[in-house]
Amino acid sequence: MRQAQKFCWPALTMGVCYYPEQWDESLWRSDLQRMKKAGITVIRVAEFAWSKFEENEGEFTFDFFDRFLALCVEEEMQVIFSTPTATPPAWLTEKYPEVLNATKEGVLYRHGLRRHYNYNSPVYQQLCARIVEQLAIHYGQHPAIIGWQIDNELNCEVDEFYSQADDDAFRVWVRDKYQTLPELNKAWGTAFWNQGYTDWQQVHLPRPTVRGTINPHLHLDYLRFISASAVRFCTMQSEILRRHLRKGCFITTNGLFDYVDNHRMTDEALDIYSYDSYPDFAFELGRTIDHNDLNDRSWSMKLTNVRAISPNFMIMEQQSGGNGWTTRLEAPAPRPGQLTLWAMQSLAHGADCISFFRWRTSIMGTEIYWHGILDYDNRDNRRLGEVAQVGEMLRKLQPLCGAAHKAAFGVIRDYDNEWDARVDAWHGRMHDPSRWEIFEGAQRSHAPYDEVWLGMDTEVAELAKYQVLIYPHAVIMTEARAKLLEDYVQQGGTLIIGCRTGYKDATGKCVMLPQPGLLGKLSGSDVTDFTFASPAEEAPTILWDGEALPAPIFADILHPAEDTKVLACHNTSYFKGQPALTEHPYGAGRVLHWGAGFSAAAVRKLLSYTGVAEPFRDVAQLPENVELVVREKDGKQYLFVLNYKSWTETIRLQKPMKSLLSGEVRQGEVALPAYGVDVFEMN
Repeated sequence: MRQAQKFCWPALTMGVCYYPEQWDESLWRSDLQRMKKAGITVIRVAEFAWSKFEENEGEFTFDFFDRFLALCVEEEMQVIFSTPTATPPAWLTEKYPEVLNATKEGVLYRHGLRRHYNYNSPVYQQLCARIVEQLAIHYGQHPAIIGWQIDNELNCEVDEFYSQADDDAFRVWVRDKYQTLPELNKAWGTAFWNQGYTDWQQVHLPRPTVRGTINPHLHLDYLRFISASAVRFCTMQSEILRRHLRKGCFITTNGLFDYVDNHRMTDEALDIYSYDSYPDFAFELGRTIDHNDLNDRSWSMKLTNVRAISPNFMIMEQQSGGNGWTTRLEAPAPRPGQLTLWAMQSLAHGADCISFFRWRTSIMGTEIYWHGILDYDNRDNRRLGEVAQVGEMLRKLQPLCGAAHKAAFGVIRDYDNEWDARVDAWHGRMHDPSRWEIFEGAQRSHAPYDEVWLGMDTEVAELAKYQVLIYPHAVIMTEARAKLLEDYVQQGGTLIIGCRTGYKDATGKCVMLPQPGLLGKLSGSDVTDFTFASPAEEAPTILWDGEALPAPIFADILHPAEDTKVLACHNTSYFKGQPALTEHPYGAGRVLHWGAGFSAAAVRKLLSYTGVAEPFRDVAQLPENVELVVREKDGKQYLFVLNYKSWTETIRLQKPMKSLLSGEVRQGEVALPAYGVDVFEMN
């Protein structure tokens, strides 16, 4: 069972990211005063400011931030202070090049950007521990500081590590895991292509090979190693901070990036998880934009993932202006209303603190086009006006602070399958498209859902909260997970599995069992044949109750057990007419086996069949372009409706409900303007 969240915001809060080291000191007080006027009460600082504390090795000074924090006390501004380990100073990387990350070919990443270090260099660990300790001793009891951010965006920019320090650490990690070379050779299947190891010194990180192909079992362990390294680096800093912080200070870090077990990191090192939300990426120049697509609404899928880590999280960086570097990323400014919409999107999905990035657009460096609230000219503008509007909205929505998300169903994920999908092209071809189609099907069905991540200590009670669970393509299946799923179904749950389920073990090797492997007894199905959809044939469909549903990418041809019902059949290719969807009763529950990749249309049909589509239809009727999110607290439910389109949409409230934003009681047709948001209280 996962630990309960250790810190929750006492009130809905608005913040901003600020960089005093980038601005003349004469601006500081007026900046803080203007922030407060707009409703901002918290700022994040110092994540890239190592040289302000240690300009030369071992010479520590705190005068600069002492002056700034004294001003924060005077202006009653609260501060989230950061450890500055994401950008080591030039003296460090020049003197200790072993701290640098490298390409697979061994070329070092040099000073000049950020996140160019590796987690495993003993020298870097020592120097990071020292600067963190110095900061914690000096600022740990400071009255302005309410929380600490560790590093910045772990595994951002680069999420693979090939330095000599990483190679050495990987060998130790592998030896600790497998203990003996025979066990390692067995796990990695080294009998294939004569890859066997006879000495531990022969074990290395993935290295350049013919055609770039890596032993998939080694590769899967390598991704696990990257995660373990990042978590250890974060935990090292957290343990130092906790020795010195005043009571009540929280510890966080901001993500969400690949190859990090964020659940483990949060349990071991953090009090609350933070996310950086930039929906404007959906409109980056060069993309083909379909006005019927979900576009910026797709950030709700990412927020759903964050909520699975911290049910009530914080946004450390919330979009306030257009994205852009001098070298890449060109995106338009948020249209009037979008800044507010995106902030409310975060709030709807569980954020109790929203911190905008950033106060003023930088006038120097790579991110001069990553716009903040203010432009270079420092004048009040429409974005500042919207930030003030968000502050006013948060004041009206205070009853929601700490409210839980209300889900109609759950989607199961786990890190083994997440990372195997990055290693195995066949798996990856299924993983990402199906995850997206489930999200789109749920969004258009107005069926809010949660992500449920399985870990070593997950208990059936965590699954039993959901009437229906979808486990899209559980390629890797273990006996422990199979037993957990069996217990969930046995006590009355409905489990939906997709094609390509259960044919690998935890090492990524295929098992000599009929698919779906360890879940065969539970699903009451046997995969007798399987294939990718052929580009030479018509697009695959599955016929269910006379409706031809898209069934993309892959097909499992199912053979049902005696007590298993066939609900639908394949409608194309040589397997036309063969079972494609089965339903098997098990204990008080049932298992549905969908023998294909998921499509949004198929998801909507499955949700309807299992009784979880449109769970709030008796409360509100909404067009597909409007997102529905519900939060719940103290017996009350709060219904968020968000319009992501540049035109007015009309919703219909089926019963009288009070708008927390306008204070009016509404029923019947309600116009939701372009990029408009409303929040209704349901008793």
